[in-house]
Amino acid sequence: MTIAAASSRIVIGEQKANIGDGHLPRARAIPVPQNLSALRSKLEAALAGRIPAPFAVRDRQLFETVSAGIAEIDFLTSGLPRGGLTEICGPVCAGRTSLLLSALASRTTTGEACALVDGCDAFDPHSAREAGVELKKLLWVRCRNLDHALRATDLLLQGGGFGMIALDLSDIFWKTIRHVPLNVWFRLRRAVENTPTILILLNRESQAKTCASLVLRLEAEPTCRIAVPEICGPGFFRHSVSCLFDGFEVRAERIRSRVQSVANAYGGHGAAPAIADGRASTFKTKALWSYFSRVGNDSSAR
Repeated sequence: MTIAAASSRIVIGEQKANIGDGHLPRARAIPVPQNLSALRSKLEAALAGRIPAPFAVRDRQLFETVSAGIAEIDFLTSGLPRGGLTEICGPVCAGRTSLLLSALASRTTTGEACALVDGCDAFDPHSAREAGVELKKLLWVRCRNLDHALRATDLLLQGGGFGMIALDLSDIFWKTIRHVPLNVWFRLRRAVENTPTILILLNRESQAKTCASLVLRLEAEPTCRIAVPEICGPGFFRHSVSCLFDGFEVRAERIRSRVQSVANAYGGHGAAPAIADGRASTFKTKALWSYFSRVGNDSSAR
């Protein structure tokens, strides 16, 4: 290499260094908020009502639980979890509606607003009122098909403000529900997480799989109760035709649970003792006319 070529390379290197020092445009700095606490306060205020603590790290197995309205179910499950999906499955006439009405009555009587997404427009508000449900606190969404029911549930969860949202798919053909993708149940589970809402799914077979925090299976016991109507007078001939079906016993089995109750749900005495999956309990149901006969007796007595 000649001296002239070496000098030329040195001059070119000095020019590149000078360009790198100040002639090329530098990357713009990303503005950082001066007060991060103020930004955090604004986000918490914007999400208030939907997500109580958006920046809090919560254990997905730690839930606040409330009563289902039936003592046997509360003992078996430690209550219904807020911020989780509870799936209640079972065949026809297995007590699903009785458990649903008891849970709705338990929440509406405390002043909480609840929503029922009726997949096949099969809900009876008269029997719900006689079972203790405050209809003024209940939003009844009447759907015609499965797609409308799932969309309505998603919108209610995103909107927030409900203490309980129940999705009743009991009267939809079970083969139709099997075609629901698993990501739909994951979406519902993520939508209810970190919220004070209780999400209940009712169907004939378990479909939510691992997306459910609590899975209960109900089955009717083979025995039933027969009673004589109380409206019969003392001189009424009480033969077998006058006897009415009064109700039956339901066997509730806890299929799966990943719910661990927080301490304040049990009066500050720590979490409830864990109950192994597969445990079962029984509770009694009442026939619809039992409520109306009671009301009729009360009005006649007045």
